[in-house]
Amino acid sequence: MNSDEMTPMERVLTSLDHKEPDRVPFFLLLTTQGAKELNLHVSEYFSKPDLVAATQIRMQQKYGHDCYYSFYYASLEMEAWGVDSIFYPDAAPNCGRPIVRNVEDIATLKAPDVYESPHLQKVLVTTELLKADAGQDIPVIGVVMSPSSLATMQLGMDLYFDLMYDRTEILDELMSVNEEFCVQWANAQLEAGATAICYFDPASSSTIIPPQFYRKTGFKIAKRCISKINGPVATHMASGKCLAIIDDIAATGTALVCTSAMEDLAEIKAACNGKISVLGNLNGIEMRRWTDNDTETNVKEAIKKAASGGGYILSDNHGEIPYTVPSDVLMSISRYVKKWGKYPR
Repeated sequence: MNSDEMTPMERVLTSLDHKEPDRVPFFLLLTTQGAKELNLHVSEYFSKPDLVAATQIRMQQKYGHDCYYSFYYASLEMEAWGVDSIFYPDAAPNCGRPIVRNVEDIATLKAPDVYESPHLQKVLVTTELLKADAGQDIPVIGVVMSPSSLATMQLGMDLYFDLMYDRTEILDELMSVNEEFCVQWANAQLEAGATAICYFDPASSSTIIPPQFYRKTGFKIAKRCISKINGPVATHMASGKCLAIIDDIAATGTALVCTSAMEDLAEIKAACNGKISVLGNLNGIEMRRWTDNDTETNVKEAIKKAASGGGYILSDNHGEIPYTVPSDVLMSISRYVKKWGKYPR
């Protein structure tokens, strides 16, 4: 690194301060790609926290992106509640059968203690190892599911919507339990060395619920949770739209929002208007088929739309780059960010 080049941490913090660093920071949020890197089955890979950490370090060195990512997969949180994950050889795991079979079960549901869960302990070990390597030079990004998004796995989408529309008092009971879990899990990761927490809230996106329902539900939940999380928080809609609720998201106390590839990045950046920063929004599904020219075009366009003035981190729009995205595409993203993302613009 030459004397004028910032560390990833300096680059990210400068941009989040709505100033222009040496170049646009970029996050490659790689999870199952680690298993592919080592030619291991996804289930075997995620059973070894030291291996996950070592592979995160290896991939950051390979691609040169600006973070470590301690996230495993969404259904890992449900494993702490006693639910099995369903593993695939070339994709992220899915959640097994919902834990709530009858609405009456909610009254007896208790949040697991994150420090007593062997499943969650794996992530904490990975986080500690990444922090030990990163020092103050590379941000370590931890992840929690929002209480609403966790509820979709606990209930299934059909029952979740039934309660949201018709039995809000019962859903409120579940949210209270989930908020306790969410905050404890976020703070445990921060204690282990995470720099910031990514609050995944796709169930609150405008793709899933109307904005007026977000203001009644997800907004209030996020505001309560974020106020109790002892570190910086980014809100991620995991491919969901958010333009209609940008002002509400900014009012939750979050520092950053990730939007959908289905929204115009320039419109999102303008709506954020210095209040919060923007992450995104490369299309991870289309990325599987990108040519080198496609990659350059998409990276260049994202930078053109959102990079001026800082307040922007280039990334995919889902928070998890698919297993099937070729390594060559990831290398090209890195190359073209470094080519087109230099400041001053």
